[in-house]
Amino acid sequence: MMEIKVLGSGCPNCKRLEKNVKEALSNMNQNATIIKVTEMENIAAYGVMSTPALVVDEEVVFSGRVPTPKTLENYINKKEK
Repeated sequence: MMEIKVLGSGCPNCKRLEKNVKEALSNMNQNATIIKVTEMENIAAYGVMSTPALVVDEEVVFSGRVPTPKTLENYINKKEK
């Protein structure tokens, strides 16, 4: 199963990113484990300099922005192929 981590302190953009991830997964009828990472030392361990950030299966895929649900769907579809 895919593991998705939302990296951020809990700011409004971090919450919006989590919401967009859940919406994208719902639109695709996909399941994934979603983990919120809020500790700065854990975020820094990914080399992320700006949040929110998104990590899919331990790969940083977005940082410093909130992709739309459609953008997330496109990324997940490409990753599965």
